[in-house]
Amino acid sequence: MRHPAVAGRFYPADKGELLANIKGCFLHEIGPGLPECIGNERAISAAIAPHAGYMASGMNAAHTYKRIAEDGLPEAYIIIGPDHYGVPYRAVMCKEDFLTPLGPCKIHEEIAARLAETLPSDSDAHAYEHSIEVQIPFLQFIDKDPKIVPIIMGDQSKAAAEKLAATIREACRGRDVIVIASSDMAHYIPKETAERLNLMVLERIAEKDVGGMYSVIERNRISVCGYGPMATAMLYHEPSRIEILKYSDSWDSLEYDVGSVVGYCSAVMYR
Repeated sequence: MRHPAVAGRFYPADKGELLANIKGCFLHEIGPGLPECIGNERAISAAIAPHAGYMASGMNAAHTYKRIAEDGLPEAYIIIGPDHYGVPYRAVMCKEDFLTPLGPCKIHEEIAARLAETLPSDSDAHAYEHSIEVQIPFLQFIDKDPKIVPIIMGDQSKAAAEKLAATIREACRGRDVIVIASSDMAHYIPKETAERLNLMVLERIAEKDVGGMYSVIERNRISVCGYGPMATAMLYHEPSRIEILKYSDSWDSLEYDVGSVVGYCSAVMYR
């Protein structure tokens, strides 16, 4: 069992407080309706959600999870997060269930077994990584029994994203899956600059332009931490359309230091 690393810091460690916190995220700027599955014909193949503390980015992430719940729930979620701790892998999976204050979240064993033919698995590499962990309580809120496969992406190059997308696509063949890319946008720069740079990246994403996204990030040295997971999600199943649901930053949520913000976005990709 992979135990929580950031409960009590990024989100409440108490079950009741965590549920209230997540409900508040869904109510914030979205309206009174909490997510509800409305059909069996799903259209979403992938999504993007931020991974900061819930007080900073939870109300942004709720847009992604509300749209997933409305679209219909898949049988599995592949969660891809960037590496914040220097794991010695280009990409590494975890095959242990993830524990949160809402209970254990199980691994989809068949997909994990297929991926294990190509990807290494190392639970220790996942022990401290928050970019995947913070997505799971949201999944547990909208899905009574979510099955996941968590992947940390150490090498975020375009070539690595292409390879990982192909690997996931093959492992998920015949399965109903959503790939969730965990990423924050530009870090610790003035609000106006962050908005200008982040919107350049989001324009490329909305246009399904993976190469253009990499070019914009590299040319302008934009500190997007999960560009590799976002590229992998875009490449996993060539989307017919990508919808940017919400852009915000840490000043919008916390009103702290307008001169040094972190940007957040939520988005969904349609088959």
